[in-house]
Amino acid sequence: MEERYSKAETLALRRKHIGPSCKVFFAKDPLKIVRAQGQYMFDEKGEKYLDCINNVAHVGHSHPYVIKAATKQMELLNTNSRFLHDNLVQYAQRLTATLPEKLSVCYFVNSGSEANDLALRLARQYHGHQDVITLENAYHGHVTSLIDISPYKFNQLGKDSKKEFVHVAPSPDIYRGKYREDHPDPASAYAAEVKKIIEETQKNGRKIAAFIAESMQSCGGQVIPPVGYFQKVAEYVRAVGGVFIADEVQVGFGRVGKHFWAFQLQGEDFVPDIVTMGKPIGNGHPMSCVVTTREIAESFGASGMEYFNTFGGNPVSCAIGLAVLEVIEQEDLQGNATRVGNYLLELLAEQKEKHPLVGDIRGVGLFVGVDLVKDQQKRTPATAEALHLIYKLKEHQILLSADGPHRNILKFKPPMCFTMEDAKHVVETIDALLTEIEEATGMKTENNASANAQYQTKTIEGNSQSEGANESISHMNGAACRQENGLYSKKCSLPSETIRT
Repeated sequence: MEERYSKAETLALRRKHIGPSCKVFFAKDPLKIVRAQGQYMFDEKGEKYLDCINNVAHVGHSHPYVIKAATKQMELLNTNSRFLHDNLVQYAQRLTATLPEKLSVCYFVNSGSEANDLALRLARQYHGHQDVITLENAYHGHVTSLIDISPYKFNQLGKDSKKEFVHVAPSPDIYRGKYREDHPDPASAYAAEVKKIIEETQKNGRKIAAFIAESMQSCGGQVIPPVGYFQKVAEYVRAVGGVFIADEVQVGFGRVGKHFWAFQLQGEDFVPDIVTMGKPIGNGHPMSCVVTTREIAESFGASGMEYFNTFGGNPVSCAIGLAVLEVIEQEDLQGNATRVGNYLLELLAEQKEKHPLVGDIRGVGLFVGVDLVKDQQKRTPATAEALHLIYKLKEHQILLSADGPHRNILKFKPPMCFTMEDAKHVVETIDALLTEIEEATGMKTENNASANAQYQTKTIEGNSQSEGANESISHMNGAACRQENGLYSKKCSLPSETIRT
């Protein structure tokens, strides 16, 4: 395929006409991607890159079944939802069938940000309350109402950037958070922090409209809340007239494997009041959805203000949404997420045993995080090392990203057609690159000496034990290593850019 502009010309035109706050991946040498298929992306030279980060192309880039559904409907009609059309109601019926029964009313919109903004409107209308509880490092969208409830963003604006109606609860992170894996009941402990916030707001005469959380935090560092946390939080929030909003924009549609929705990892006894969806819902087509209860929907309608969205729920979007659901089922992509995800976790667990830079492996299905550390005991984030690794992987034509509050978490969230061969290739490459980094810094030698000493002590005490990957959720914590030296001098350090993926 012949390109209109050279890569240099494209970059120059982008700098001229596109806002400077719109960042690109790999700023020092950005990729120009011209086509994609399945789990692969191709640049203007025809070079193939393995995509480990694109949770938008959920069933695979350029999936022929989705493309056919879109073009077939485009040839017939595309209009707004004020006209009756079977696609709208058929899709709503199919989508809500994947959810608990009480989540039965849909509002179709065009992006995850639109969905979360509308969810806030629904929550605030329900009982007339205004305040929102969010989590540390949370990100829920780019519009003003969502920047306000996204510490991942508003903390960049300075210490006085948090609005008075926003309350931030600790992230339920059992590796880096306030209550860790050695706590007897981290779910209750983290939920109690939310309860304290509610009590404090009530003392100050404020009222909670909603608690909002990603069912698994993505930008926050691939954090999987302990089972039971959401149930307790929902109990506390509902007791004061608030609602629970589960943000599934990044993690829904079968990515976790054993369940269609990530909130279902908490157990059958937990059902949110509002669920928001986006990114994977249209496999790259701009669409999203808010699903809620009949009671909350009727409260929203009682305001007297009509809700209308020009493009939300149009026949083409609904045809695409239906096709995505059909592909997930027909190609057993949930099953693939479980099989490949478990294999990926097993391979990464071996790397944790081998490399002092690997502090924690956590994940479920095809949502996996690798927490890189300079010191496994102190869990010192290895930010520069993570960025260096990402750039080196790009040289090996593998696309991976780093995120979390310290930008030290390697994020795996590939298209759902990702294979075991892909997983093996990526981990083998990471293994080789980690070895290079550790040898360059002397970390490997020091860690081996420390590990041998610890092994001998444990053997004498009879406490030697091994670790393995859990079938559905893996969260493996670091062993001892006291190496703290950094990888780079100031001269060759890499920029720590914040780009949400």
